[in-house]
Amino acid sequence: MASAPRERISGVDTAWLRMDHPTNLMMIVGVMTFERKLSLPAVKRVVEARFLSYPRLRSRAVQDASGAWWETPGAPDLDVHVVRARLPGKAGKAQLEALVSRLASTPLDPTRPLWQFHLVENYAGGSALVMRIHHCYADGIALIQVMLSMTHATAAGSVAMKPERHAAAAPGEADFWSGLLKPVVAALDGAAQWGKELIGQGKDLAAHPLASGEALQATMGNGMDFAVEAARLVLMDRDAQTRFKGPLGVRKRTAWADTLPLEEVKAVGRALGCSINDVLLSLAAGALRDYLADQGDPVERVEIRAIVPVNLRPEGESTSLGNHFGLVFLDVPLGMEHPLERVYEIRRRMLALKGSYQPVITLALLGAVGYGPRLLQEQVTQLLGRNASAVMTNVPGPQHPLHFAGRRIVDLNFWVPQSGGIGMGISILSYDGRIQFGVITDVGLVPDPARIVGRFGDEFEKLLWLALMGPWDDPAAAPGGEAPRPPSRVPKRFRNL
Repeated sequence: MASAPRERISGVDTAWLRMDHPTNLMMIVGVMTFERKLSLPAVKRVVEARFLSYPRLRSRAVQDASGAWWETPGAPDLDVHVVRARLPGKAGKAQLEALVSRLASTPLDPTRPLWQFHLVENYAGGSALVMRIHHCYADGIALIQVMLSMTHATAAGSVAMKPERHAAAAPGEADFWSGLLKPVVAALDGAAQWGKELIGQGKDLAAHPLASGEALQATMGNGMDFAVEAARLVLMDRDAQTRFKGPLGVRKRTAWADTLPLEEVKAVGRALGCSINDVLLSLAAGALRDYLADQGDPVERVEIRAIVPVNLRPEGESTSLGNHFGLVFLDVPLGMEHPLERVYEIRRRMLALKGSYQPVITLALLGAVGYGPRLLQEQVTQLLGRNASAVMTNVPGPQHPLHFAGRRIVDLNFWVPQSGGIGMGISILSYDGRIQFGVITDVGLVPDPARIVGRFGDEFEKLLWLALMGPWDDPAAAPGGEAPRPPSRVPKRFRNL
């Protein structure tokens, strides 16, 4: 009998595959909700025609002594990969959150392709569709494109969708990342030496599209800065000890908030001279601060570190699968009470990270350790987990209503996985003119993430009203783009919003 076709898994994707642990499963979990009921046969038809049009999604991940491989033994069994799930009782949001929490805590079958759809036929008078997929297949930007390929602007168009075929991943990526192994191993012994070796390989690295060519070309002329940034990552202080950090268990809990209008968030950002991302991260910081305060924990001068993914895909590469993103470490100022002071401080810190080499370094690091011994990867994973309390990600979605298998999608939510000892993920997704927040936590650390997401709307109301109380000077007109300093205290009428 002929063996199943094989293809070596790239270093970066191997790294995400190896990060799987019972206390932190490397699954991206998403939910679509619908006003009307979906049928299981209709879901299977869409999955077969569009989801499986990506050849990699037909493959399972296999590891052996020679490395990690994509193996395609045949077409996936849709009776196993697309299944029914039924909610108890009145089947509202609380019941769906409980189901998603259970699925986010349950590993996928490693003997099959690492993805599964769960159709909930009795949710809130309509249906819900829960998707679980392992992070080794793709990052959030790519998965949004996969989702878009399964939808249509009209109900009729989403039913009549014809099968598509997407090209397989470009060859040579594995050889590229394996070439980075030596310099990254050297980095763990001495970051300056790593920077020197990377500069020596600069032309080859810059020629590869997945490595963010412009950023790597810049390192050829700024080798010292690159080495200093690498040393800063390797020698980073441990994150602050709050209830968001601690030993992890296997149970996760998910929650999502009521949506915020995207145009209002944009308007607040424009009024304050901040990006939408600055505003959203400040809302998350305020919600986390309030949660700690509600628990009676100290919050003054408290900061936690968050890992923020940064997209490194070249233009036109959003439809290719795989993980093509780097990471930056953001110190989140929970100790700042005033919403305006907090958003401006986050703006300042994000601007400071804008020219950082951190995303390129972390992408190279993950790509290299994926080809190294497992012990090396475990050391890197522990480094990431020790130095952060949360993963915070913001993925832009479509800004018009979509239909799936003949039904209109009401809401889209997703939850980002965490690695190592990180016990919390905050996911932000925009869809159809609204912004959705999702939180996933380790039950032993934060058993009630709904109390965190429930504060996002309140934090936005504070920021909105304070912005309306202006006028504020144009931050861009100030020297160096500095934002004006807001009052030192929050007015009493806004403290309990």
